[in-house]
Amino acid sequence: MSRPALDVESVQAFVTIADFQSFTKAAEALGTTQGAISVRLKRLEERLGYKLIERTPRMVRLSAQGASFLNPAREFIAAHDRAMAALSCECRRFRLGIAEHVAGPEVPALLARLNERDPALTIEVRLENSRSLLDAFDSGDLDAVIVRQEDDRRDGEDLGPEHFGWFAAPQFHQQPGKPLRVAALAPCCGVRDIAIRALTSEGIEWNEVFVGGGHAAVMAAVSAGLAVAAFSCRLAPADTIEIGQRFGLPELPSSRIMLHSTLTDRRSRDALRTLAAAYREHRSPKHVSPQ
Repeated sequence: MSRPALDVESVQAFVTIADFQSFTKAAEALGTTQGAISVRLKRLEERLGYKLIERTPRMVRLSAQGASFLNPAREFIAAHDRAMAALSCECRRFRLGIAEHVAGPEVPALLARLNERDPALTIEVRLENSRSLLDAFDSGDLDAVIVRQEDDRRDGEDLGPEHFGWFAAPQFHQQPGKPLRVAALAPCCGVRDIAIRALTSEGIEWNEVFVGGGHAAVMAAVSAGLAVAAFSCRLAPADTIEIGQRFGLPELPSSRIMLHSTLTDRRSRDALRTLAAAYREHRSPKHVSPQ
């Protein structure tokens, strides 16, 4: 019995729809129309004999068969890209900056996915404070940066929400009537600014007892029980607990993670799309509006 032959465009359309949970965004990412994306998906579903994507006016989601097919589909695309890359000796560099207070457990997956997508790509990554990264981006020393929305007011690609909380070690003790003991990064840190504004607006006295030169230093101070700190909920030290309600601390506003780049060539756009999809895969809800 003959097996159905898969074409790369149809499989790529399916994977991109799954990554963005949106036909519109998938079409934009692939540089085509929503109608063309729909035709490619339908062609793939007919060839396989299964419904892969369930679409309603409110959401786009994988069917059971689509969920089973997604990883093999990624492997199919990756194998195609490796085969094509083997025919070209052209190597290029992709210089990526990720803000220290944004980089999390998804970074290894981002790098692995970029390498899988384009093995000939040399990836350079800088983990620094947002201001340094944005300056390097503006001067052309970085191809793309991932920062929080309030770190830069320019338009970018929204990668998802970022939520914050107040964290401390379980053994942390705050003396009644004394200013709250706070640990933070240097004054140029946006998270510090959010925390201090929130405390000040609520009339809560605070005392900065530890200033770290990097995110790891602040994490160490909080884990040691020296102070309280505002952290992204996904980046707080594993040995700390959220203590905002216990100490009557103000709720911290959420932010958005943004990807900025000015690259327009096909290989760079592919790398950026892969980067954004891998980031969302680790951080976003499974169902979003199809728009």
